[in-house]
Amino acid sequence: MTEPALGMIAIMLVRLLYLVFGRLSAWLVLLGRSTASKDVEILVLRHEIAVLRRQLVRPRLSRADRAVLATLSRLLPRDLRWRRLVTPQTLLDWHRRLVARKWRQPKAAGRPPISEEIVGLVLRMAAQNATWGYQRIQGELRRLGHRVAASTIRKILRSHRIPPAPLRGGDLTWRRFLRAHASTLLACDFFHIDCAVTLKRLYVFFVMEVATRTVHILAVTAHATGAWAPQLARNLLADIDQRSILFTHLVRDRDTKFTKAFDAAFASSGIEAVKIPAQRPRANAYAERFVRTVRSECTDRMIIAGERHARAVLSEYERHYDTGRPHRALKMRAPCDNPNVIPLPARKIKSRPILGGLIHEYRNAA
Repeated sequence: MTEPALGMIAIMLVRLLYLVFGRLSAWLVLLGRSTASKDVEILVLRHEIAVLRRQLVRPRLSRADRAVLATLSRLLPRDLRWRRLVTPQTLLDWHRRLVARKWRQPKAAGRPPISEEIVGLVLRMAAQNATWGYQRIQGELRRLGHRVAASTIRKILRSHRIPPAPLRGGDLTWRRFLRAHASTLLACDFFHIDCAVTLKRLYVFFVMEVATRTVHILAVTAHATGAWAPQLARNLLADIDQRSILFTHLVRDRDTKFTKAFDAAFASSGIEAVKIPAQRPRANAYAERFVRTVRSECTDRMIIAGERHARAVLSEYERHYDTGRPHRALKMRAPCDNPNVIPLPARKIKSRPILGGLIHEYRNAA
């Protein structure tokens, strides 16, 4: 017999002895009481039992309670014995359970339990690959050295309320589209700056390479028109030159400045312009995030005097953003950093002020 079973038996015996001792003590107290007081207490107790029976159809009794009631019920007269909570039929049922438990056959060993590591791996594969079915996940696990049945994978996903592959995939969302095409994606947008004295509004046009987060600030002007935007597209294609073949899509909003000529300039290099839905700026999340960053770190913390001043400030910030600012999406690297180079700890560090000390960059002084 196992240790937990022995522990349960010991607890039951202690509880039974406690109940027996309590009942014996109560009986000794009853010996000194009058018959009238006993009769009144019996009436009160009977009424309490009647109230409880109206509320509880089948009360729950512990094993120790059943043993005490079974022993005391034998001392009652026959006509009262049938009215007790414990009837002879109940005693027979208890006896049948004891006999059945004694002669119960041990359960077969069956399949070994699935480890938490494999369960987590199955859930991870299902979450990261919306089109993978049970057998596809089974094959991937087999390649990793885990032999798991497809029916087991189905049970794991069902227990965590994860639907099968056709339902789990759903429609292609903008977030999934952007992540899938990040390495071949460009994102562009405008943002504005209000000059300090004249309150003249300047428009800044930029394009971001989504995979590397490299930003190209192409122009700053007070007169943004539809005829002006196509020339900016041609300037960008001239800057990236041979790398233009790496990009297939340009994500833009529905601004009227993005004309057919603007889209045609990119189409000439094999880049298709993709318009986001109306009033859905999150579909162009990477460009919108850069707008928030450049405003919070640069333009909102400075007073821009004019168009020339804005070009100088944004040009310097662009260099900092591409070469000296770490990005969480790039594992805390700057866009121009080599991902294969692991820098050694620097003994001497030199700081370089950016934008007159508004931002600082830190380099190895050696």
